Amino acid sequence: MQSTAITRRQFGALLAASAVSTAEAAPPRLRRSESYFGLHFDLHPNEKDTVLGRDVTEAMVENLLAQARPDFVQYDSKGHPGWLGWPSKVGPSAPGIVRDSLEIWRKVTARRGVALYIHFSGVWDSEAVRRHPDWARVGPAGEAEPNQTSTFGPYVDQLMIPELREAASKYELDGAWVDGECWATKPDYIQAALKAYGKPAPKSSRDPGWNDWLEFQREQFRKYVRHYVDEVHKTNPGFQIASNWLYSTFVPEEPDLPVDFLSGDYLGNASISTARLEARYMGQTGRPWDLMAWGFQQAQSNAIGHVHKPAVQLEQEASVVLAQSGGFQIYYVPTRAGYFEESHVKTMAQVGKFCRSVQAVSQHTETVPQIGVVFSRETLYQTSNKLFGGWGKASDPARGWLDLLLGCQWSVDVLPDWKLDRVAVRYPCIVLPDWAAPGQRVKDQLVQYVKGGGKLIVCGAGNAELFSAETGIRPLGPPADTPAFVQGAVLGNVTGRWLDFDPGLAQVLARRFPDLDTTAAGTPAAVSLSLGKGTLVVCAGPVGTVYAATHAASVRTFARNLVAPLFEPLVKVSAPPSVEVVLRRKNSQLLVHLLNATDMQVAGDYSTVDFVPPLAGLKLSFGAHKPKSVKLEPTGQALEPALVDGSWTVGIPVLEMHLVAVVVT
Repeated sequence: MQSTAITRRQFGALLAASAVSTAEAAPPRLRRSESYFGLHFDLHPNEKDTVLGRDVTEAMVENLLAQARPDFVQYDSKGHPGWLGWPSKVGPSAPGIVRDSLEIWRKVTARRGVALYIHFSGVWDSEAVRRHPDWARVGPAGEAEPNQTSTFGPYVDQLMIPELREAASKYELDGAWVDGECWATKPDYIQAALKAYGKPAPKSSRDPGWNDWLEFQREQFRKYVRHYVDEVHKTNPGFQIASNWLYSTFVPEEPDLPVDFLSGDYLGNASISTARLEARYMGQTGRPWDLMAWGFQQAQSNAIGHVHKPAVQLEQEASVVLAQSGGFQIYYVPTRAGYFEESHVKTMAQVGKFCRSVQAVSQHTETVPQIGVVFSRETLYQTSNKLFGGWGKASDPARGWLDLLLGCQWSVDVLPDWKLDRVAVRYPCIVLPDWAAPGQRVKDQLVQYVKGGGKLIVCGAGNAELFSAETGIRPLGPPADTPAFVQGAVLGNVTGRWLDFDPGLAQVLARRFPDLDTTAAGTPAAVSLSLGKGTLVVCAGPVGTVYAATHAASVRTFARNLVAPLFEPLVKVSAPPSVEVVLRRKNSQLLVHLLNATDMQVAGDYSTVDFVPPLAGLKLSFGAHKPKSVKLEPTGQALEPALVDGSWTVGIPVLEMHLVAVVVT
């Protein structure tokens, strides 16, 4: 009998051939522009770590990916402390690396066709500053910042770019999600900055030239991002890079830098309200984008630290993002050793399954213009005294108006002021919220919009003054903070900055009162008039700001009464205020997204939501033209329109979380 024994060399050759075969058989990995659902894990390695990677095994990673089925994973490589999570020849590796986590994650993700990105802290690098004090950002008093590097200094070339290149090449990574960037950048008084500025640098907003100084600093940040993205792309052209929150409301500029995708992580209480604004803004940029929900509430939102969200809560948050055609990802923190609690894995899997159920009618859609809410970069850059966001309450005028209009079951988009001249004409109705300084350019564009037949609601005391020449109203003094109540089912409290004015020939739509007595004549609060072919309504108070702070039903009713006479929605939706409506199109089909935001999380002492009550009795009305077909997704249920009061109408049997009516007209 012939021997079947093989030599070690032959055995090695078989293993090598098997490896090649496996690599060839691996599914292709999606680029970020085609990705839909992802997972983000970061640890922020530090000098005190002792067990990094100890519990990371191929079996654990296989189990997680098999259950959650993400398109991409973002795993930690360098957090804000500045220590690398992989064994490096370039930068400082955390001393406690037991096992190379990235090597294992890359091996398994590649085998399964899952893209692998790294979480990597950019401007914020505490260890780099500790080792190189001359790399630190310098404050106005000459003090070195202990955590932030200077974008004017050598850090980006001598450390950051080499670290990114090493990681990209060593692990054949798909890209990097660069954190600690725009929101961690502050005015820098390092000598290189002062020299480049070429004139005395103001130290605060009280000094002349402050806004010019801030814009100089913003331009340096743009140069910094462009530089490292271009340099890494030269050596690793397939490596996809995002700078966290770039070209979101944090940096509300027209996209120009060569980043490959946009992304941001939203957190805290009332995160659905945050996601609504960010998703609609990023959806206007024309770039691939996604938003990341934290899988837990953090210490700033409650008294005890991490409180993990049930799957239902994350599904509710995901629906807001997916309906705007964005990608969605969830952020979890493994143990310091890299282990994932199985209950969290199952939560990821459940949320992933929910996202996939509506992917066909959510991904790669386009908006159906209905109501547009103007987002004012001009105001934020001129009045906030910051380089970039988060802006906190400064962006409340837009967030408040957005939540208010969505509570009326109207589909709403956010319109960046840099894009307004290109898209305004597409919108039947536009709201200019109570921004402090939207600027003459935006005013002129909106006046032209109204004269051409548009319907415009202008809000805020300063904006009432700004448009006074067009409206003919006469201010009776400067804007002032004052108690204010408006009528509704109950009195609506809209206390804040108001303008007293003589309405002239304008029609008074609503009045306000200084106290709880509405028997007096009151003071004009809102007026309406024709301008060219269109209609202009002016409300001289802080409706958006107040609604963001209170979400009072009476304030929503007051504002609805101003908007409703101007706007005829393409689809009328009869539903409770907690139902969010989003109109999109795909393949010539009208998509009516219905999102159930009932009982959404809003406060730290109610950190989680594990039950969203189903809603019944919803109706969609399409007007006098009968749709050819209406089908609900993801259930596949066909609905037959019936003629009710002259409008073709369908009833929605029950809305649990996210339904899409696919309408063929």
